[in-house]
Amino acid sequence: MPYFDAASAAPLHPVARQALLASLDEGWADPARLYREGRRARLLLDAAREAMAEAVGCRPDELVFTPSGTRAVHAGISGSLAGRRRVGNRLVVSAVEHSSVLHAAETHAAAGSVVTEVPVGRTGAVDAGVFAAALGSGDSGTAALACLQSANHEVGTEQPVAEVAEACRAAGVPLLVDAAQSLGWGPVEGGWSLLAASAHKWGGPAGVGLLAVRKGVRFAPQGPSDERESGRAPGFENLPAIVAAAASLRAVRAEAAAEGARLRALVDRIRARVPELVPDVEVVGDPVRRLPHLVTFSCLYVDGETLLHELDREGFSVSSGSSCTSSTLTPSHVLRAMGVLSEGNVRVSLPAGTTAEDVDRFLEVLPGVVAGVRERLGAPAASPVAAPGADSLVVDALGRRCPIPVIELAKVIGDVPVGGTVTVLADDAAARLDIPAWCEMRGQEYVGESPSAGGGVAYVVRRVK
Repeated sequence: MPYFDAASAAPLHPVARQALLASLDEGWADPARLYREGRRARLLLDAAREAMAEAVGCRPDELVFTPSGTRAVHAGISGSLAGRRRVGNRLVVSAVEHSSVLHAAETHAAAGSVVTEVPVGRTGAVDAGVFAAALGSGDSGTAALACLQSANHEVGTEQPVAEVAEACRAAGVPLLVDAAQSLGWGPVEGGWSLLAASAHKWGGPAGVGLLAVRKGVRFAPQGPSDERESGRAPGFENLPAIVAAAASLRAVRAEAAAEGARLRALVDRIRARVPELVPDVEVVGDPVRRLPHLVTFSCLYVDGETLLHELDREGFSVSSGSSCTSSTLTPSHVLRAMGVLSEGNVRVSLPAGTTAEDVDRFLEVLPGVVAGVRERLGAPAASPVAAPGADSLVVDALGRRCPIPVIELAKVIGDVPVGGTVTVLADDAAARLDIPAWCEMRGQEYVGESPSAGGGVAYVVRRVK
């Protein structure tokens, strides 16, 4: 069964498995103890730290291991903000950061502090100049910390980390980089101050994160601490998992150039073929500055949860940022920030070793799956033809979830003359994103929105063609 969700968790690398099994026998003792077993464990821990530091591009004494990538992010943000409290408390983040960063930002804001969110363009990348402007002094003062991911976890777009890091250096603001998605492909360029990552993203075992804090960065760990991991990650280290994480990172880095080029070619094929095979599809993310193994596309008139279930029945494991997945009824914050279609969203992220045959079969299966879901939902099969009718219509889609409001809009747009309007009443948050996206894809004019007297929001669309 082809597994196409490596961005969530990559399959355990064979080298990681070997290292994990070996270190279960050799690295079970307390590395803080001075007897023979403890010294042996300490040697393994030190070797893993040196290997990780070399891959990250920092000194071994700048890197600590945490129980997860999320814990690394939270510790990095809270410790850096506490260390710079004399400067201020303002936190700058991009609008498409991983939820671990945004949750930390929400907690920071709830405590009465200021969070500045930097918008992104339609490809999902920040503008380095706009990010730099957000760092400077103003009504809220100079930023105490900035956060920017190296590459986006949903659409694969790479961020201009080096340019932003230079702007942060000039402004005297430390930059924390979430490198979870990219570290397996290579080091993060630029003069970052803090870096967080998670081993299960590159084929290491789950439960191992890392946090690198450059020397000279003001940092005050928060919460209870002990003598382990420089006081920044208390608790007994999971040494076998740490050893396996370091071994797998070294292994995937050795394979990165060749495997990255091979997977990029497969992803290029998906990016090119999906719009040819499936009508009304938007491929999102930067087509060039992106991770080599990841592609995301959204399909009009499709329920994302149903689409994923149907692909699973066909033997393909994929994920979605759609507003209709079972885990959420609100649009993905990444897709929302980009202003792209959210309904029927599919993220394909290929693990190492994916074959061209697997990709070709996916492309064979996808059109039928999408067509079947659209047929069950009653989606229109073609663009509207010119037809006389009332100058305006109202579609009541209150209480109905995506993609039904957009489907109902598409069904009736042909019932008004060119220049006429359709008003869609909807209370699903996805409509705010998906109705304008539908207009752009179908060449119609999105007029705007206003509160509806009966509840929800009234979205007005003018027929252009």
